Amino acid sequence: MKAIILAGGLGNRLKPFTNTIPKPLLPIGERSVLEIQISHLVEHGFKDIYIATYYKADFVKSMIGINKERGVNIVFSEEPKPLGTCGPISLLKKELNDPFVLVNGDILTSIDFRKLVDFGEKQPSDLTVVTKKVITPFNFGKVESKGDQIISIEEKPNFELEILAGIYFMKPSIMRFIPDNEYYGIDSLIKRMLARSESISKYLMTEYWLDIGTLDSYNEAQVAYEKHFKQKG
Repeated sequence: MKAIILAGGLGNRLKPFTNTIPKPLLPIGERSVLEIQISHLVEHGFKDIYIATYYKADFVKSMIGINKERGVNIVFSEEPKPLGTCGPISLLKKELNDPFVLVNGDILTSIDFRKLVDFGEKQPSDLTVVTKKVITPFNFGKVESKGDQIISIEEKPNFELEILAGIYFMKPSIMRFIPDNEYYGIDSLIKRMLARSESISKYLMTEYWLDIGTLDSYNEAQVAYEKHFKQKG
């Protein structure tokens, strides 16, 4: 099985850490985010992992090259310019002749990739989007009224949202929707497919998931590492 990890982002929201270290190499416990992702993919049977790089690409190559997982073929793809969350796929067209998984390089997850692949292969669509339900706190009391009269209040209710998890299963035929060597986001791909009435499947994951996009979530990741990702033995 093949997977692409998007590791080229600038990590602006995690500055000043990312001024010197690219976001996928930020340490979580004893390992980097990228190393944790690679290990998890290998555990689920992935043999070919492509790492799409841009920001501090040489740094990523040198660090991951030193710490390669055994039994996996790691290939680095360097973007000549920022290509977004979907554009980097166009640089790997010749390599992606089988279904593959695309993963954002800034998430921690214990998703069962085998189940995702099994599900995606059975779908008629070229794209399966992984979603996750998250609870978002609301910091104000909610008021319901009728005319000038309050009829009920709810103190700081939470919202349950279903969001994109930054993980996608794709079939090679998806390439016909992705322009060559252009900045192209996954949101643009989804909107383009929907506009053409193309089928898009959804896989709702229930396992642990965290987007490491802010300093608060980076601190949360340190705690999550001990529970979900620390190597045993």
